Amino acid sequence: MSAETEVFDYVIVGAGAAGCVVANRLATTEACTVCLLEAGPPDYSVFLRVPAGVYKAASIPKYAWQYETEPNPATANRAIPIPQGKTLGGSTAINGMNYNRGHYDDFDGWARRGNRGWGYADVLPYFKKTERRIGTCDTTYRGVEGALPITDCDWKHPLCDSFIEAAHNLGLPHNSDYNGARQAGFGYYQRYIENGWRVSAARAFLRPLARKRNLEIRTGAQATAVLFEGKRAVGVRYAQGPGHPAREVKARREVIITAGAANTPKLLQVSGVGSPALLADLGVPVLHELPGVGQNLQDHYMIHFIVRVKGKTVSGRGLNLLREGTKWVFGRPSILALSPSLVYGFANSRDLSSTPDVQIDVAIGNYSNLRERFPVLKPGFYQLRPHSTGFVRASSPDPFRAPIIQPNFLVDERDQRVAVDGIRMMRRLLAAPELQPYCCGEELPGPSVTDDAECLGFAREAGLTSYHPCGTCQMGPQDNPASVVDDQLRVHGLENLRIADASIMPTVPSANTSAAVFMIAEKAADMILGRHPLPATHSDPSDRVERPQRALMA
Repeated sequence: MSAETEVFDYVIVGAGAAGCVVANRLATTEACTVCLLEAGPPDYSVFLRVPAGVYKAASIPKYAWQYETEPNPATANRAIPIPQGKTLGGSTAINGMNYNRGHYDDFDGWARRGNRGWGYADVLPYFKKTERRIGTCDTTYRGVEGALPITDCDWKHPLCDSFIEAAHNLGLPHNSDYNGARQAGFGYYQRYIENGWRVSAARAFLRPLARKRNLEIRTGAQATAVLFEGKRAVGVRYAQGPGHPAREVKARREVIITAGAANTPKLLQVSGVGSPALLADLGVPVLHELPGVGQNLQDHYMIHFIVRVKGKTVSGRGLNLLREGTKWVFGRPSILALSPSLVYGFANSRDLSSTPDVQIDVAIGNYSNLRERFPVLKPGFYQLRPHSTGFVRASSPDPFRAPIIQPNFLVDERDQRVAVDGIRMMRRLLAAPELQPYCCGEELPGPSVTDDAECLGFAREAGLTSYHPCGTCQMGPQDNPASVVDDQLRVHGLENLRIADASIMPTVPSANTSAAVFMIAEKAADMILGRHPLPATHSDPSDRVERPQRALMA
């Protein structure tokens, strides 16, 4: 076997959440060999291990693709940063670590689109397979034997407790497990942090296989093309970077792309798979016409408030950092072991609908600008089911060039309505009596922002991505021209090629997306190995009915 071209049973592109899980499940089948390619470096940095390192990790080019969205008038013509993980573990090594599956109807909706085996009852066993829930739980819905530890926040703050109590008194009940029977309500986040350390997908699924001889993990290996013989995928070309020599790995059985919602469609496009018009613009010969590649980009658009509070919140500076570091070293609750957002809420922004349409995140800390620094409460919200969709396109035939990412945030008028309603809902919460001992002034949007036009203007100018891009190679029946993969995750019209990451989601889940990506990868591994799917879990439908909520409109 030459050093330039090697042969494995399976070649996996991308070592994020999905790639790590698929590699683990395939490699534990002793009869096959697996090569996992990752463009970034190993995950040795302390910023990738200590949870508080999230504030630094996503801005380090070595560990994150420093992508930006295309400017759009709907969001004040801003280029919005949207970094994506570029190391072992992918975005699970740089993200906020919150574990949030979504609403059961998200997945029933996927099934209604013609994707057999993707309803809530079908995917629940795979959610459970991934996780090792630590704490009280209902095992009808929660897994306790998986590789990924899911823990409760062990650091509480009176301001967060008061926010939860305020929501409860406004008709939004406390919910101790939003990943259980019901999603709606408020509480502290669950996260993949254990004993004070971030547990990324690489730590949970790759590290235990460090001595497996049938798993080859290659870092600094950016895929530059999928190799085909006719319509059959036979391998991957990769290189360390521009100007470095290319190498090839061949796949006897399958190539599996798990490069994420931005890089997966880009790789297909520069390989000649996609819209003929786009490929012609790029000067890339058409290998296979598939116009849905790169379309249907969805993401959550986050709108934050900045509220000045009395006294101190948390600080990562000076003596306080030293004190918190000492606590962390000795295994005590510490801000160094926190995810950025502490409190969650699922609510309806306007009416008595039983299904939440926004997710609320609450963080506390300090706010800095050019003039002053002060303690703040930083609540934010995003629409769970946005109607605006965008696209991802290769910007050049050069695979090392960043893709064009256009999410089209707030283009749809229905999303604009939720943005305005969400701002009014947040103000109703912040005006609750339980928060008055703490809050002493709304800095952003600020008291001058009052009518609908001003609220929408603030949303356009201040909103950011929630880092949940998905949908760019959506799953669906072959007669749907927008779909890219079938319900077995096989690329339409091609052989021996699957996609198993956030790009296959037909719609964005009502949640942070990493939990659903773990689930997708677990299902994909069974499909690749030809195993029967895990038996569906049919929970009592009455357990899944969300309780009506009191309206939060001012």
